[in-house]
Amino acid sequence: MKLKALLICLLVYLLAFGCAVLVCINFLQLNQWFMILLGHLTATLVVFVASSIYKNSSFYDPFWSVAPIPIALYISIYPESEIINTEKIYLFLIPILFWALRLTFNWIRRWEGLLDEDFRYIDLKSLRFSRLIDLFGIHIYPTLQVNLSLLPIYFALSVNTNEVNIWTYIFSLFTFMAVILELISDNQLWKFKQFSENAGKFIETGLWKYSRHPNYLGEILFWWGIYFMTLSLDLNYWYLFVCPLAMNLMFSLKTCSMMDERSLLKREGYKSYMDRTNQLLILPKKVN
Repeated sequence: MKLKALLICLLVYLLAFGCAVLVCINFLQLNQWFMILLGHLTATLVVFVASSIYKNSSFYDPFWSVAPIPIALYISIYPESEIINTEKIYLFLIPILFWALRLTFNWIRRWEGLLDEDFRYIDLKSLRFSRLIDLFGIHIYPTLQVNLSLLPIYFALSVNTNEVNIWTYIFSLFTFMAVILELISDNQLWKFKQFSENAGKFIETGLWKYSRHPNYLGEILFWWGIYFMTLSLDLNYWYLFVCPLAMNLMFSLKTCSMMDERSLLKREGYKSYMDRTNQLLILPKKVN
């Protein structure tokens, strides 16, 4: 059943990619990033249709990590400046591809199939105007969020012609290490959940001993790393800080809160864990 679900998801994504390419071909005369946005939204609508047909919005989950791959590759191969800087491309694409592959793999091993839908989507769709929430809140908004957060790489790889410097290397390594943080956090959580005696419990070992959401911390740092890599090429791009900041706020104010609220209802002792453990930053336990 899981293999069949993954194959269906793959076919949906191939169809979404094809539709996005057709839209982009018809709007090549537009600004490159606006054209990419149109293609990104087109693919999102295709995935939304599949989510509606199968009544499972988790169809959208891997889109978060899959869509940036063709976007990053396209602007690297066809920059508006018409100057391809291989060194710069490597420094940006290695952490981005590592992030995308890791996150997609993590979803594949967690998703159980067509009947497995993220509790957050179920809760949101239980509200009034559920169809609109599903379209705009679960599908369109995250696409716009990712598109905004990818904007720095458009300026870095497609527009800017400056050479890389030592700071570009440092922030590329920083971005890569942020993904390592996500990888370690998710693997610790995965191993914890493999033991039946941990059912209904929450993890508070490893990195989770010092942060309630170390995986989300890694995700936030990844997007800040992309921004700082771009900033290292030209300080005039300082205003792009709004891109990672928007992602930062989404995770710290919304995503983490939703996860905490659910754990408070479902897991005994979680309130005490919250009181003594930071939401994101990996710091020593709080002393009451």
